[in-house]
Amino acid sequence: MLGQLPQTLNVGGKDYEIRTDYRSTLRIIEALADDELTPQDKVYVVLRQTYKDFYSIPPADYVEAYEQAMWFINCGDEPSERENKKIIDWSKDEQLIFPAINKVAGQEVRSAKYMHWWTFLGFFRSIDREDTYGYVLMLRQKRAKGKPFEKWESEYWNNNRDICDLNMTSSSGKEAEDAIAAIYKELLKGGGE
Repeated sequence: MLGQLPQTLNVGGKDYEIRTDYRSTLRIIEALADDELTPQDKVYVVLRQTYKDFYSIPPADYVEAYEQAMWFINCGDEPSERENKKIIDWSKDEQLIFPAINKVAGQEVRSAKYMHWWTFLGFFRSIDREDTYGYVLMLRQKRAKGKPFEKWESEYWNNNRDICDLNMTSSSGKEAEDAIAAIYKELLKGGGE
């Protein structure tokens, strides 16, 4: 329904309650960016952190559960194939992100007892380019698309490389699909359902 914030996800024809506070989703995003975790570990974190009663989901439904969780994380949007360049590092950018979101939200969001992920992401997407973080994102997007910087943009980038520069490539969703397949295969070996 229009204007409603999801509290459940439908997997295998059954609704499962999910964790909707933005902090849970940020923990998932942090795990997905952790190079020390295996793809299987990352899938497990997504499923375990998203679904309040993850263990009640039949293993045969894990692929759909993962897809639904990623749909939720993407705020109801399908992931875009063109989004293969990393322009946001939630951990590295934290000290820039929260002041910018606080400005948009008109409050200190970290002290809010609860805030739905989609509300938080709406605030994030409303960050003004005039804000420091908005400007940094604009420069990262421009660089990711291979567009040349204006002279002052190059100067800003070079003078603020510590906040501007990121590893600009990210992995594809293929790793996640392989990880789900591996988890499912292990469960079948063990006779689990």
